[in-house]
Amino acid sequence: MKTNYFDLTGQVAIVTGCSTGLGVQLAKALANQGANIVALARRKELIDQVAKEIAEEYGVKTLAIPCDITDTSKVEAAVDQVCKEFGRIDILINNAGTGAVAPAEEITDEQFEGEFNIDLFGSFKMARAVAKKAMLPAKYGRIINISSMYGLVGNKIAPASPYHAAKGGVVNLTRALAAEWGEKGINVNAICPGYFETPLTKETLDSEYFQEYAKTMIPLSRYGKEGELDTAAIFLSSQCSSYVNGLILPVDGGYTAL
Repeated sequence: MKTNYFDLTGQVAIVTGCSTGLGVQLAKALANQGANIVALARRKELIDQVAKEIAEEYGVKTLAIPCDITDTSKVEAAVDQVCKEFGRIDILINNAGTGAVAPAEEITDEQFEGEFNIDLFGSFKMARAVAKKAMLPAKYGRIINISSMYGLVGNKIAPASPYHAAKGGVVNLTRALAAEWGEKGINVNAICPGYFETPLTKETLDSEYFQEYAKTMIPLSRYGKEGELDTAAIFLSSQCSSYVNGLILPVDGGYTAL
């Protein structure tokens, strides 16, 4: 008898920042394993299209909810809507984020606060609402916070101190929630992606300057390609990761190994 260890059929997954880039890739990865997908982001026209594409391609149920994760009332309402529609939430991928790039001495208070409100506080607001309304009552859940390798180390190619600080906060928030909720059936882990190709980053990553940088700083000498983050998310979303809790997983071609 064969076992599909990573079967997510019938489970419900919320993916934030699910309008473009890695959020869409991760949502499709989970849908490919049978999960029903809630695409959550601010731009309604984009998530509507994402939800439509996923439903048509993978045959799963989808729901698009426009939501600003910095707004507590909207987060609560979005989670209530998912619970009403599906009656459960099994997986939360906190992917929504932003990135202020500028020398530290020129970063404004507004840029720093904005970074924390989205990347760190927004992730906490989503985790809090989903845990309270769905996962704690069910005594089961998988929360995956998308941090960054920049949450573990510094960098010399693009000054981004607020991003480093916020993503570092996500790393330790993951550990704190894992310690608090683990015995209550909720596993909380983080993925720290390195440089990945998206429609917004491809031109930069393909530049001669970055290619030379990659040969020095990334042991695999290249950036991550579409699909190379999927299996980490699938594993951490599945019941097979039942004894994995508080993990901080770099998927960065070895960048943080140096």
